[in-house]
Amino acid sequence: MSTSTFSSILRVSRCIPRHRLRVYSASSTGPNPTTRTPKVLSSCEAETVLKGVNYLKGQSPVVALPDEEYPEWLWNVLSPRIWPDDGPGGRADRAERRKANKQKIRDENFMSTQ
Repeated sequence: MSTSTFSSILRVSRCIPRHRLRVYSASSTGPNPTTRTPKVLSSCEAETVLKGVNYLKGQSPVVALPDEEYPEWLWNVLSPRIWPDDGPGGRADRAERRKANKQKIRDENFMSTQ
């Protein structure tokens, strides 16, 4: 049994990566309704004192702002980066190879400590 196979057995992924899922939509004969995605709201309301954020002595407490005062990019920070599929040898392919290579190195390093 090779080390990459053995380490993959030890680290069984319980979820399927998003790039491996294939989703097919049913054909539609009617007009396409324009649905807007609901705006992501913050986890706390405006004017809430955020504990643990202010770590400097003598500073006023940090207070949450209304959602409209935060920049738009803030709501997309935690979403995974999606590379456009630009054919073989493109950015998406390179990113996938780099990710697989890094995982292979981690697996080999893990097995070398066992």
